[in-house]
Amino acid sequence: MTTDAAVPDWEMRFRAPRVSLPDWAEDAPDRALFVSNATGTYELYAWDRSSGRQRQVTDRPNGTTDGVLTPDGEAVWWFSDTDGDEFGVWMRQPFGGGEDEPAAPGLAPSYPAGLAIGRDGSAVIGRSTDEDGTTVHLVPTPGGEPVEIYRHRESAGVGDLSHDGTLIALEHTEHGDAMHSALRVVRPDGSTVAELDDTEGGTKELGLAVLGFAPVAGDTRLLVGHQRRGRWEPMIWDPVAGTETVLPVDLPGDVGAEWYPDGSALLVEHSFEARSELWRYEPGAPAPVRVETPAGTVSGATARPDGTVEYLWSSAERPPVVRSTSGAVVLDPPGAKAPASVPVEDAWVEGPGGRIHALVQKPATGEGPFPTIFEIHGGPTWHDSDAFASGPAAWVDHGFAVVRVNYRGSTGYGRAWTDALKHRVGLIELEDIAAVREWAVTSGLADPERLVLAGGSWGGYLTLLGLGTQPDSWALGLAAVPVADYVTAYHDEMEALKAMDRTLLGGTPEEVPERFEASSPLTYVDAVRAPLYISAGVNDPRCPIRQVENYVDRLAARGAAHEVYRYDAGHGSLVVEERIKQVRLELEFALKHLGGGAVVGGPGPEAA
Repeated sequence: MTTDAAVPDWEMRFRAPRVSLPDWAEDAPDRALFVSNATGTYELYAWDRSSGRQRQVTDRPNGTTDGVLTPDGEAVWWFSDTDGDEFGVWMRQPFGGGEDEPAAPGLAPSYPAGLAIGRDGSAVIGRSTDEDGTTVHLVPTPGGEPVEIYRHRESAGVGDLSHDGTLIALEHTEHGDAMHSALRVVRPDGSTVAELDDTEGGTKELGLAVLGFAPVAGDTRLLVGHQRRGRWEPMIWDPVAGTETVLPVDLPGDVGAEWYPDGSALLVEHSFEARSELWRYEPGAPAPVRVETPAGTVSGATARPDGTVEYLWSSAERPPVVRSTSGAVVLDPPGAKAPASVPVEDAWVEGPGGRIHALVQKPATGEGPFPTIFEIHGGPTWHDSDAFASGPAAWVDHGFAVVRVNYRGSTGYGRAWTDALKHRVGLIELEDIAAVREWAVTSGLADPERLVLAGGSWGGYLTLLGLGTQPDSWALGLAAVPVADYVTAYHDEMEALKAMDRTLLGGTPEEVPERFEASSPLTYVDAVRAPLYISAGVNDPRCPIRQVENYVDRLAARGAAHEVYRYDAGHGSLVVEERIKQVRLELEFALKHLGGGAVVGGPGPEAA
C-alpha cells in the first residue's frame, strides 16, 4: 500500500533510494564505490566502510554510472561523456574528495572499450572510434603519456591486468564474429604471450570471455568463460604454462565465476530459467558447494577478504537489497522503501524453435482476460528474470497483465538459443513472441482486443517490426529508443554495434541489402495500424535519432496515429523524474487509446 497518499506506489518504486553492489579496492577493502539515485539522479558514491562515511563523487545533470577504484583505494576513475552520448574520457578524483582531472590526458575522447588499473599506478585503456576501430593504450604512470599496444578495425576490449601488471588479457573479434570473442594475453609492450580462440578463425561459433586473473602475486592463472559444452561455463587457463583446467561445475544453464580474494576458491554465479544462485568451488574439489541465497535473482556478487559473500538480490515481488551471507544488510540507503509488487509466474510455450520461457505478472485483484502488455527486453543477448522492475510493476498497478518473453537470442538457455539470430534478425524473435501471444489469449490471460507490444532498445526495435509485420495482432505499440530504419541506424551507430550488425545479418547494408530490408521496421511502416508511441534520446549512439526521425516522417506522411517524445539524453535516462515522466506518458497513451481510466497520481508538474 502507498505510505504517502500524495504519491502512488508506482512512482514510489522509482523514487525509492537504491544502491548498486559496492565494489571495493583490492588492496584497501574498506574503501568502496557504489551507484545510487539518492539525489534523484544516478551518480557514483565513495564509501569508507571503516568510518561509515559516504561521499558523492560525481554530480552531473544526466548522471554517471561508470566508475572504478584504483587497487590501493586512493582514487576513483569515472567516465565522462556528454549528455549520455557515451563518447568521452576517463577522469580521476581522489577517494577522499578533491578536483577531477583527466586520468589519461594524452588520449582523445572515444567510446570506452575496457579499463584495467595496475598496482604501480599504470593503466590499460581500451578505446573505440569510427575512424580507428579499437585501440588499447598503456598509460605507465598517472597522467603519463599513453603508448598504443593494440589496434584493429574489429571490436575488442581490455579484459584484465594480472596482479603484478606483467600480463594483459584482451578480448577481440579479429575473425569478424562480434558475438564470439577470442582471447589474447600480451605483455605491456604489446608482445603476445598466448592466444585462445574457439572460433577456429571465425568458422566455428564458440565464444570466450575474460573473467579475471588470479588475485595473487606471481599467479598467472586466468579465469575464462567458454561455450564448449553448449553454454557459458568457467575454466582456468594459464597462458604462461599453456595449461587449461576444466572445472566440474555441472549445473544447468549458464555459469560464471570470479575469484575469492586469496585465489583459493571461485564464487560461482549460476543463471537458469530466469533465476540465479551462488556456489563456492575450490579447484580440485569434486563439486561446488551451495552459497545460500533467497529464491529470485542475484544481480551481482563479490567475495570479501573474510570469506563472506555480498550480493545484490531481488525478485519480481521484492525490491533490491544488498545482503551478506553473514545475514546482514550491507548497505541500506535512508528514505522510503519501494513498495512491493506481485510475484512472477512461469509460462512455457511450444514455439517454432523450441520451448519458449515467458514471465507473467497479473493484477492482484480481478479476473482475466486482462489488458496485457508484452514488455520485450533489449539486448538482444540478454534475458528477463525474476527480478524487481519498476516499469512492469507500474502496468500491473493500472490493471494490466505483463508478459515478458525470453525469445530466441536471449541468454540463459544455452548457446544454440542465443545464437539462433542469424540473417532473419527480428523476424525470428517475433515468431516466438507470436507463439506466446497466442498462448496468452487462448489461456484466458489476455484480452485480444487490448494487447500492447512494447519495449526499449532491441525491444523497441521488435515493437516497431512487430506492428508492421503482425498488424492484426496488436492494439497499441510503445517503442523506446528503437532501431527504426536499420540501414540508417547502421551508418550512424557506434562502431562496436556496426560489428554486431555485420555478424547478425552477414554483412553491411551494401553487401546484404535484402537482409537489412527484410529486418528493418521502415520496410513495413505503411502496414502499421495500431496507435504508436515512440520515445528517443537525442544523443543516443546506439539507436541514433536520425533513423527514428525517418520512421516518424513516414508515419506522419500518411496521418498514422502516433506520438513522439524526444528527450535530452542518450540510450535511456539516469534521472529518476525523467524515467517517471516517460512511464507516465506511456500509461496515458495506452489508457487513452484502450480505455481503463486515468493514470494513478495524475500528470504531475514534471510532465507539463
